[in-house]
Amino acid sequence: MTTTTAVRTGSGTRTDRLPSAWGLGLQRGGLEIKQFFRQKDQVVFTFSFPVVFLFLFASIFHDDVRGSGVTASQLYVPAMMASGIMSTSFQSLGISIAVERDEKVLRRLRGTPMPPAAYFLGKIWLVLFTGIVETAILLFVGTAFYGVELPSDGGRWFDFAWIFVLGLTGCSLLGIAISSVPKSAKSASSVVVLPFLILQFISGVYISINTIPDWMLNIGAVFPLKWLCQGLRGVFLPDSARVLEQAGGWEFGKTALVLAAWCVGGLALCLLTFRWKNWRDG
Repeated sequence: MTTTTAVRTGSGTRTDRLPSAWGLGLQRGGLEIKQFFRQKDQVVFTFSFPVVFLFLFASIFHDDVRGSGVTASQLYVPAMMASGIMSTSFQSLGISIAVERDEKVLRRLRGTPMPPAAYFLGKIWLVLFTGIVETAILLFVGTAFYGVELPSDGGRWFDFAWIFVLGLTGCSLLGIAISSVPKSAKSASSVVVLPFLILQFISGVYISINTIPDWMLNIGAVFPLKWLCQGLRGVFLPDSARVLEQAGGWEFGKTALVLAAWCVGGLALCLLTFRWKNWRDG
């Protein structure tokens, strides 16, 4: 709904249209992206971290995976893409919002006329931008150096689109929710990074999915990262690699349901737990 204000002038009354939350969110997103690129070290580490890990794991584990028709290095490409999506959303938002809360940035923003939705829209635009750039970089490296082939039909690209959007949305909402857990900026990294690191090991990022115990996979299946990895493997790997999955298939339908459920559940968690002030501020 558009808000207007009436301003009386010498020649009559002029109606001024106030900026909408969507418009302010776009502006806020542009500001977030500019601030991100001003921190050169953050830019370098954000985009190089998954590429370096891909290089290391693909160099150590590069043999053919028996019965799958793919190499271990090819398996790591979609896994690192999924990890990169969660890193730029869950980890980035969880830490940055906790720091801004501790530094009273959120408290000052809450006291301005800016709608709260504009703040979150700005964060989502930043996450979307960095997620697209990081995924594009990993996809380029995977196709150029590790033999990953781009999908040749529109159906697979459509699958990639909804997996990316649902995964990024769900992980972003979880990042916003977990940002309320750290009690200070100093503890934010530890609180957010630890669960993310554990999920990477039990979701098939660092360890091939067919070598992880079923009980670990079942725990990982509760969270979105496992389904992000599986969905992206289904998009970028040949069908022969399905034998490596726990269920012996890509399970795109189940992937969509789980990721969509985390979007809904993540939103509910945000509404229930998000705080504009730090714990010690009441």
